[in-house]
Amino acid sequence: MNAIIRTIRPPLSPESLRIDCATEVGRIASHLREQVHFDLRRRGLVLGLSGGIDSSVSAALGVRALGSNAVFALFMPENDSDPESLELGRKVADTFGIKSVVEDIGPTLAAMGCYERRDAAIRLVEPAYGRGWSCKVSINNPLDGESYAISMLVLQAPDGTMSRHRLTAAVYLAIIAATNMKQRTRKQMEYYHADRLNYAVLGTPNRLEYDQGFFVKNGDGAADVKPIAHLYKSQVYQLAEHLGIPEDICRRPPTTDTWSLAQTQEEFYFSVPYDRMDLCLYAMNEQLPIEETADATGLSTAQVERVWQDIRSKRKATRPLHLAPLLVEDVF
Repeated sequence: MNAIIRTIRPPLSPESLRIDCATEVGRIASHLREQVHFDLRRRGLVLGLSGGIDSSVSAALGVRALGSNAVFALFMPENDSDPESLELGRKVADTFGIKSVVEDIGPTLAAMGCYERRDAAIRLVEPAYGRGWSCKVSINNPLDGESYAISMLVLQAPDGTMSRHRLTAAVYLAIIAATNMKQRTRKQMEYYHADRLNYAVLGTPNRLEYDQGFFVKNGDGAADVKPIAHLYKSQVYQLAEHLGIPEDICRRPPTTDTWSLAQTQEEFYFSVPYDRMDLCLYAMNEQLPIEETADATGLSTAQVERVWQDIRSKRKATRPLHLAPLLVEDVF
């Protein structure tokens, strides 16, 4: 009688997301070459380099796939950008021998009324808001027991005083609509250079961002290829070490670099820091027990359930961001 062999799965831990970096880099590079040259029929890749881990790894993968002469980087600061982003982006370009150009989009955004429209919406909440003030939008932490992620406007007055303000739906939408002009303007610039060079646009979302809809439709969500969208954020960090991304970029906390006040990604969008979020998302995708997920993340089972509910809610709310333009009937 044949014995039944059962494979014992190791318990969930950060090691569950460990990948063979050399093999993965080779696989992604092979796909990129095929996609750019044969599917898209382009000569190279254009991307915006922000100084963050995702764009840095994406740029390095583009170089591995096509060579440094076939990758072109844009630095696109605006009035609210952290100067460190430009410095770190240039360091990546220098590290991998990538040609680049600075496109300051601040004047374009000002001409379109981006800052004026945003500030007018903020003044509906704080009439004194103006020159010398700073702002950001943050959400409450679902781990605190709130059923819904409530957006708050955080302001800093010229004297340094901080304040938090609840937002009506109309004011929130007006602020976000104005802010989204930044991502869409950057993407317009990327496609200008892509058309000029006969290159494809390289998108940089990781799995967390792609799965949870953390992007602006027709803004940073627009691209011809997205080579790291299947990778959890912690796996992107693994590739960064393997590819030789500068250490100060690997140590930099993930930020939005969109608001005049410093802001982490979990402050604006995600429930918990990326390492815990990775494990929660992986466990949910793999249908692992909630108790095991709690042990691996250091959260209570109630907190894990709140994170999972937040994941489900964001998937539902952001599904339209993933949709192609809708047609009455298929056109061939």
